[in-house]
Amino acid sequence: MSNVYALVLAGGSGVRLWPRSREELPKQFLSLGEGGTLLQETMSRMLRVLPPERLYAVAGAKWSALVSFQAREAAPVSDGFLIEEPAARNTAPAILLGCETLREKGASNDDVVIVAPSDHLVKDVARFAQALQSAVEAAHAGFMVTLGVSPTRPETGFGYIHCPSARQKAENGYFQVERFVEKPSLELALRYMESGEYFWNGGIFVFTLGTLYREMEQASPDLYEVARKGCASFLKDFETLPSISFDYAVMERASRVAMVKLDAGWSDVGSWDTLYEVLDKDDSSNAILGDAILRDSEGCLVDSRYRLTALVDAKDLIVVDSPDALFITKRDTSQKVRGVVEKLKADGRKEAVQAPESARPWGAYRILCEEDRFKIKRIVITPGRRLSLQYHHHRSEHWIVVRGAALVEIDGQERFVHEGESVFIPKSARHRLGNPGKVELEIVEIQGGEYLGEDDIVRLDDDFKRT
Repeated sequence: MSNVYALVLAGGSGVRLWPRSREELPKQFLSLGEGGTLLQETMSRMLRVLPPERLYAVAGAKWSALVSFQAREAAPVSDGFLIEEPAARNTAPAILLGCETLREKGASNDDVVIVAPSDHLVKDVARFAQALQSAVEAAHAGFMVTLGVSPTRPETGFGYIHCPSARQKAENGYFQVERFVEKPSLELALRYMESGEYFWNGGIFVFTLGTLYREMEQASPDLYEVARKGCASFLKDFETLPSISFDYAVMERASRVAMVKLDAGWSDVGSWDTLYEVLDKDDSSNAILGDAILRDSEGCLVDSRYRLTALVDAKDLIVVDSPDALFITKRDTSQKVRGVVEKLKADGRKEAVQAPESARPWGAYRILCEEDRFKIKRIVITPGRRLSLQYHHHRSEHWIVVRGAALVEIDGQERFVHEGESVFIPKSARHRLGNPGKVELEIVEIQGGEYLGEDDIVRLDDDFKRT
């Protein structure tokens, strides 16, 4: 009997949801609703069709610690669930690396692999699981399978799947694909939507390992030859591989491709406008995340998680608040945030890169205040976790325990610091902060010095293998 595995692709980056997403905190690590982060929600969806020991994530070293932390919060994943990419080479090499890893762990040619991006949102999880079950059946029948999303608007930012047979009722829950289509013009997208034969390509794939390698040998023989040499050789050659998508390398050239319709409230959350479309709304079509009061306002999206936001007589606005930046735009124009981020980068502004609130493998932090020569943070450490043993060249630190008990190491000497107590860390002192207790440890950290960047950390020992 064959097994079903899942590979969650968690290495992407992007700032289309600025100011919530930043270069150091892409959208897959954000919570955009009432539940967990997009990565955690993706993993939870996969667990509806397979056990946690067959759930894996593929990501680069830059994100490995954060992926591990968030994944373990969502599911009892295995120790070797994270497959680390040596470099970013688009989705084809990433997926092949994951598949070769599964083969080395004992997966057979008859086993099914589900590949899913980590940064999508799905409202109807039960219907999503049903679509995956149909896709698994199509994979067993020898098809390379993709999930096609029924378009709700003439979208020009997606590739499309042309599937004329989808206008009929599916006998087995899936349809044969005629071709993949590049991103269309608005006029063409309107025709696609009206025809009922075209579907958004959501980047979710299902196949058996045997079918994948059979199709790859014909579609991308050079990549096939490198991949089939085993993980060690593949990893060695990884950085020399072309940057190529799985769609182009395999799906668009495969001989047998099937599609399963996905009507489950799917969104790639590619902009604030697309997020607005899938969020629940009040009687005035307002979508509210966080603490907001709206009076005589309609058609607005307000994301205000750090303080109260009030709107009066507003219509069709997007308002996104963060601790260090406020973004306001008309709906249907939120894609212009790219220009804002480009300007911030050109000016060397930290708001383009640095996230004021960020998860870490040991917990989380939030920047409360930052001025020239001092910074104040709120740091929360999960029970049983600790930061790396480290030192700083340019800053000293003062830790004040607000809740819990801290185990502090300074230059080889350990001591407990309890609620209401504090400790000072001089520049260049080797230090470590841990939470040996059963409740979250919360501290206020005051940094002082000539340079307060996050890159002024020299790690000497780290439980999470960060450099």
